[in-house]
Amino acid sequence: MEPFVRHTGIAAPLLRINIDTDAIIPSREMKRVSKEGLGEGLFANWRYRDVASRAEEPGFVLNRAPWRQASILLAGANFGCGSSREHAVWALKDFGFLAIVAPSFGSIFHGNCVRNGIVPVELDESQVAVLAAAEEAKPGRPLTIDLENCQLVDADGSSHAFRIAEQARHLLLEGLDPIAATLAEDQHIQNFLERDRRERPWVYELPSA
Repeated sequence: MEPFVRHTGIAAPLLRINIDTDAIIPSREMKRVSKEGLGEGLFANWRYRDVASRAEEPGFVLNRAPWRQASILLAGANFGCGSSREHAVWALKDFGFLAIVAPSFGSIFHGNCVRNGIVPVELDESQVAVLAAAEEAKPGRPLTIDLENCQLVDADGSSHAFRIAEQARHLLLEGLDPIAATLAEDQHIQNFLERDRRERPWVYELPSA
C-alpha cells in the first residue's frame, strides 16, 4: 500500500445520503478473481442506463467531464453503510478514488478504506455541501487532502480541519495495512516472547508423550 501524505485532485459531488455498499458495487459485479477491473462496476446501477451493454447514463456525475477523472468523492452522510463487502472499497480504488469526503461513514466501510489506502475525510455536512456547490458551479476545481496536517484545502486557498482517528491516520501516512503494521512491531513482539519465556518457561514446554 502506498503512503498517503498529500493529494490534489478533482472532486466529484455525489451528495446522496445512506449510499450503501450494494449501491457502490452491486453483488452481480463482484465476479472477478482480483481487485483489478472492479472500477467498471462502481455505481453500476447509476452509471449505466443498460448494465448489460454498459450504455452510460449521461446525467450521472462520473460520466461527465471533468469528473470522469475525479480522485476525490464528495458524499452524503452515512456513506458506505450496509454490508461489509470490501469490494466496495476496491471498486472505488480501482476507479481512481484516493479520498472520500463525507459527514459520516459506515463503520466497517471506514475501516476497509483505511486498510486499502483510501482516506475517509469527515467534515460537517454544511462544509461538504459548500464544497459540492462550488464544484458544481465551477467543475474541475481541485481540492487538496493534507493528511499530515488533517486539512482539506480548497481551490480558493481556504482550509477545513477534518476528523480522522490517529491510528487510521498513522496507517495511511505510513502506507501500512494491518499485517504490515503488525510486522513493523516484530522486534517488540520478539522481546516480549523472550521475556515471557524466561518468566514462565513451563508455558513453552512441550507436553510429554
